[in-house]
Amino acid sequence: MTVVFATMAITVSAGLLFDRLLRYSARRRSGTQLPLLLRRVQLPLQVLLGAVALHATYPLAELELRHDAVIRNILASAAILAAAWLVARAADAVAENLLRRYAERTSEISRVRQLRTQLGLVRRVVTSVLVVTTAAAAILLLFPSLRTLGTSLLASAGVIGIIAGVAAQSTLSNLVAGLQIAFGDSVKIGDTVVVEGEWGTVEEITLAFLTVRIWDDRRLTMPVSYFNSKPYENWSRGGPQVTGTVLLHLDHSTPVPLLREHLRDFLRGRSEWDGRSANLLVTDCTPTNIVVRAAMSTSNADDAWDLRCAVREELLDWLGRHHPSALPKIPASIV
Repeated sequence: MTVVFATMAITVSAGLLFDRLLRYSARRRSGTQLPLLLRRVQLPLQVLLGAVALHATYPLAELELRHDAVIRNILASAAILAAAWLVARAADAVAENLLRRYAERTSEISRVRQLRTQLGLVRRVVTSVLVVTTAAAAILLLFPSLRTLGTSLLASAGVIGIIAGVAAQSTLSNLVAGLQIAFGDSVKIGDTVVVEGEWGTVEEITLAFLTVRIWDDRRLTMPVSYFNSKPYENWSRGGPQVTGTVLLHLDHSTPVPLLREHLRDFLRGRSEWDGRSANLLVTDCTPTNIVVRAAMSTSNADDAWDLRCAVREELLDWLGRHHPSALPKIPASIV
């Protein structure tokens, strides 16, 4: 037992030493967050070192148990799982550090969103397909009673793939669609979209589903394949700038030039307006009223929504106070 406790003590000490070295490196290299992010691997590193050390020093313990082979196989399996855990944690830390450094170097929000989307999907693919599959296959091959099963599974991977492809066509289509979205730049995390008549922001993209946070904080979850097969609006595509519009149904006596001038005066005092363009035009005319469209440019979709609401309220209020006859009238007759 002395050997076991000594091995565990050395393992814990090695993990604490590793953590101290990372904190020291973080103080020396203040320009990068990678050492602090790599502190996440301390626990899986300790488990890996402990499992490997116990497996190597187990004969020295001379415990003479009835199932020595099984215990050593369990320790080896624990080492493999800890190694897979370590790789996943390290990959997450490196990806997050890469995204932070890229966000600091560039001012283009769309490129940062694209990189975040790609890194998120790539991490999920690496974790779920490579790490988990390799660890599971290695564990099967460790146990003599399961070695034949593990070899058979690996040898028949082609047949299993065909069967899985037929049985899970929708899942595979979503997986392929997720990869196409990640590297095709059609939609990214943070984009403002209109899907099924709902306006919101893309909050999360996984290998199977895409979540849109709607303006009222509801979440709309849809399969990723939807965005490769059906049309939708992406207001962030080609740049975040958006031109908002407001339609008003008014009377024929509306003083359009004065209303246009008041719109421009009002926009000059609004922080949402980016100053690129502003206009007011009569876009339609009927026997009972006219349709006036006010258009104003903003730097992003959120500002466009706020500014549209503010402009609509201001124009109706100004007309009601200064030109009430311009408001639409409902014709009525006394029989």
